Amino acid sequence: MASQDWFEKDFYKVLGVDKNISEAELKKAYRKLARQYHPDSNPGNTTAEEKFKEISEAYDVLSDAEKRKEYDQIRAMGAGARFSAGPGGPGGANNFEDLFGGLFNQGGGGGGYTYTTGGRGGSAGYEEMFSNLFGGGGTQGFGQGFGGAGFGGPRRGADQRASTTLNFMTAIRGDTIDLQAGDGRVITVRIPAGVKDGQKIKLRGKGGKGTDGGEAGDLILEVTVNPHPVFKRDGNNIAVDVPITFAEAVNGATIEVPTLDGKTVKVKVPPHSQTGRTLRVKGRGVETKTQKGDLLAHLQIVVPNRLTKEQQEALDAFIAASPNENPRDDLLRAAKA
Repeated sequence: MASQDWFEKDFYKVLGVDKNISEAELKKAYRKLARQYHPDSNPGNTTAEEKFKEISEAYDVLSDAEKRKEYDQIRAMGAGARFSAGPGGPGGANNFEDLFGGLFNQGGGGGGYTYTTGGRGGSAGYEEMFSNLFGGGGTQGFGQGFGGAGFGGPRRGADQRASTTLNFMTAIRGDTIDLQAGDGRVITVRIPAGVKDGQKIKLRGKGGKGTDGGEAGDLILEVTVNPHPVFKRDGNNIAVDVPITFAEAVNGATIEVPTLDGKTVKVKVPPHSQTGRTLRVKGRGVETKTQKGDLLAHLQIVVPNRLTKEQQEALDAFIAASPNENPRDDLLRAAKA
């Protein structure tokens, strides 16, 4: 980013936050705005697209502790000052001399300033002045203080951030998708199989362009995964609630359970199973490069909505033949202990 941009842009205002906001609250504010203005949520809306770029640019600076510190210093020092080609400039804009005259109490208005150091004939250049301000050395200090700007050799591009929303099965299986970066570029990236909701993926070399031949920065992609109507993720395991009848629970049964590949697997329900009992099928969960999870079938006993006359008579006979006991006795005793 050019130093001129840092003087002119109020990144705190762009994100709608206070200057003293914490890192966690900053991230929360960014994610809320990113979801609101993301191009995927606003197809064809150029205003939302530009807003998304501004939000991404602001967060890229403020979420980086070093960049944020540098930005705050520059904003406090410049207080809205502008760089221009010459003294006075169009519309009365200040130039370098105006800015640093105010800093060193030497007045403004375009006069010449000489900073003596005892070396190089007693006059130092702007780069040394910036070096003293920001603790750097020579032209390298100048480049560090104002984002490189072509000084000090090749500079690595800035890391950038983006977010995307995936459906459940795409996150499980992986896919190749196109993303629109904050600077308007369309980037094709490979989403690895097994990514989780909230996971961050570092895409090397997909961030901001380097300067003077420097390498590109990285793109930090944060993934949101939409829920599935049947499957739930538990680490690398996949959980599914499986209804069974009263008779299956009492007598036991072999039932079919759905799997991620669209097929079914047969599992054996042991006799006298209770609601909440979990049956595990090895190796039928999420598969990543390093491991494969299991399928967890959580049994849920289903009570029929209505009974036939014969069923009601059989149930009455069952109740009459059952011992007089309260299944909640243990619960009540434990609550009183």
